[in-house]
Amino acid sequence: MTITVDQAARFAEAFTAMADNMGRAVLGKDHVVRLALTCLLSEGHLLLEDLPGTGKTMLARALANTVEGTHARIQFTPDLLPADVTGVTVYDQHKGVFEFHPGPIFHDIVLADEINRASPKTQAALLEVMEEGHVTVDGVAHDVPRPFMVIATQNPIEQAGTYRLPEAQLDRFLMKTSVGHPDAESTEMMLLEAGVRDRARLAEPIASKALVDELVKLAGEVHVDRAIVRYVRELAEASRELDHLQLGLSARGCLALIRTAKTWAGAHGRTVVVPADITSLAAPVLCHRLLLDPQAQFSGITVDGVIEDLLAAVPPPTDRA
Repeated sequence: MTITVDQAARFAEAFTAMADNMGRAVLGKDHVVRLALTCLLSEGHLLLEDLPGTGKTMLARALANTVEGTHARIQFTPDLLPADVTGVTVYDQHKGVFEFHPGPIFHDIVLADEINRASPKTQAALLEVMEEGHVTVDGVAHDVPRPFMVIATQNPIEQAGTYRLPEAQLDRFLMKTSVGHPDAESTEMMLLEAGVRDRARLAEPIASKALVDELVKLAGEVHVDRAIVRYVRELAEASRELDHLQLGLSARGCLALIRTAKTWAGAHGRTVVVPADITSLAAPVLCHRLLLDPQAQFSGITVDGVIEDLLAAVPPPTDRA
């Protein structure tokens, strides 16, 4: 079933209202805010990598506040254990049974702050729940609530005492982006409102879980023409043949590009995906999935440059299939 014009208009209206609400807390970052919402409504997870003080945590909290669900913040540290994230089974002496005590991962929006500071064992505790939507403890599977989204942050310049996320775990994130410093006007506005210590509270809960679930379903009904599918396949095949890439676009990456493009199209009030949706989302969806070889890194080649070359080398479709 394909989304109707009226449904697309309602989707775009709700999407814009949520983005504007988050924009009250995160000034001058409309594009990043819309990427975060796209990630949520595509049922994916977001990785924010940026310098300290740019508003990574603020963005995550603003999104959590916008949705009328539960949210939790996990501060990742070297001594954090997997059970501190997923939960633990405890024996109740009065009842004579084992009871599961859920961890902070059992919330709708989970902020994994400075995820690269935890050990690989603790990082791996997120793999199952991010991919399958449930946690297995002592052989018993426990489903997390819906909607469910992990927003992880990491600081690229502080590497002491950190553990680099492996490619297999990076691939679980639907998108990776950075917030960046605000523009001049937004900076001045923020300084004028310096008395507001917690800007995330300015984002009010305006979207119920039922609304989010409805938007997720509508996004899934946006039409994708066979020509768009072929375009994504050609991008993936071209990326695997580039000399300076050690790892090209995977099948999961292709699915991520299609899923996010459908949500992005709906956010713009369209019932079908157009090539511009793919090119607009190529950077946040592909940047953490394409792995440069050591020689390319030594030569100063960047992933962003590779993505630009890839989009230039593969022409987008001009007609429907």
